[in-house]
Amino acid sequence: MAAAASGGGWRARRPGARAGGSRRRGSGRGGGRGTASPPSAASGARWRTPCPSGWTSCTAAPPPPVARLCQDRMHELVADEYNKAGSGEGAAAAGAAEPAWKEVMEKGFARMDDEAASWAATRSGNDLACRCELQKPARCDHAGSTALVAVVGSTSVVVASAGDSRAVLSRGGVPVPLSVDHKPDRPDELERIQAAGGRVIFWDGARVLGVLAMSRAIGDGYLKPFVTAEPEVTVTESTDEDECLILASDGLWDVVTNEMACEVVRACFRSNGPPSPGARPSGVLPPAAAAAAREGDDGPAAVKGVDRADSDRACSDAALLLAKLALARRSSDNVSVVVVDLRRGS
Repeated sequence: MAAAASGGGWRARRPGARAGGSRRRGSGRGGGRGTASPPSAASGARWRTPCPSGWTSCTAAPPPPVARLCQDRMHELVADEYNKAGSGEGAAAAGAAEPAWKEVMEKGFARMDDEAASWAATRSGNDLACRCELQKPARCDHAGSTALVAVVGSTSVVVASAGDSRAVLSRGGVPVPLSVDHKPDRPDELERIQAAGGRVIFWDGARVLGVLAMSRAIGDGYLKPFVTAEPEVTVTESTDEDECLILASDGLWDVVTNEMACEVVRACFRSNGPPSPGARPSGVLPPAAAAAAREGDDGPAAVKGVDRADSDRACSDAALLLAKLALARRSSDNVSVVVVDLRRGS
């Protein structure tokens, strides 16, 4: 397995990952849970054989332990469910070359949520997972995290989301949101919460029971069943115009538009040079890119040649630049960003 990860003030990269990640701490009042925002965690994980490439992004505030648990386990659980479905152990495998991704993701997220609940139930009160918990009483069932998982295959991009992190695809310079933020005042989420007997209270924004500013999450046991870990899943067909996939927490999206984020990544890609036509599965440039190459201009972010190191550097530069941009725009929440280069195919 190859992976790339960032979070909790540290950075880790394993060989072979074509993703860049960056995490920065925001200042002031955090939008996630209505308290000062401590460090969050984000992760990007890539797996191969037999599962297509995938990445996950998780963030939490406060405290971060559930996000760290997701960072270590989420991609493994989703890959395990994928393998079960592909081997015929799941109902999704019947008569299908690919498993039903909705079922795979729902089972993976449910297992992750169960592990978070188990961690909260068994952890000792004296076992402080981070310095943030030294500043307030330790309530393990108050720990939670958003979760955003992307699986990139040869013909599609699968995204599963629970929380207010967001996945945005840049396609020919046009941003295509692949997830919808789970905010408590989103009409369908508000109806679901009220049907379960909960309330949405506007206290520094819409919050479940006046506490949590998102309606779905991993963990947060004290707010169930109003806050659920069930993800929303989208499957988007890939095209030759796909350039990048941005996975980020709301600390970025609160202050940076989808359009601006895509432009920042495309600029980083242009500065490092786009991939060669031979890197594409078909070995043929899209017509628009081929025309731009003949005309000698920059064209879309997929024209000339670039090696893997340049691709990795472009992703890392883009993720870091987006995080810094969010802070410069005075984002008050934690900022976690993962950028995945889609220009070279799977």
